[in-house]
Amino acid sequence: MKIGRQGEGGGRPPKTLDEQQIIELAALSAVLTKGQVADYFGISEKTLRAIEERQPEVSTAYKKGKAKQIASMGSNLIQLAKSGNVTANIFYLKTQAGWKETEADPVEIPPINITVDPNALNAAAE
Repeated sequence: MKIGRQGEGGGRPPKTLDEQQIIELAALSAVLTKGQVADYFGISEKTLRAIEERQPEVSTAYKKGKAKQIASMGSNLIQLAKSGNVTANIFYLKTQAGWKETEADPVEIPPINITVDPNALNAAAE
């Protein structure tokens, strides 16, 4: 039975991440969404976001882990593009330089009417 009035605590203590878990979170953030990281730790995404508010170092670790992976992948993409990979070049230009493929405007071709003169057929047969 609860002792005291409502709102005076007595609930579950807030979830926190220890230093080792924060290191794990940074590594996982490179490949997982926040929802997937929360699943890994056995908590809801809402709880993970609450932890980030209480422990700013958790939010920083997630952001840094994701940014490092993005930088690494970007570097790999640039290396592929520089080595002549056409697909990597196209992808890079579309995502970083604003290039886009446009479809040609359809051109309507008017119908062609062919009329055969029956007299011309008879003349050719003779």
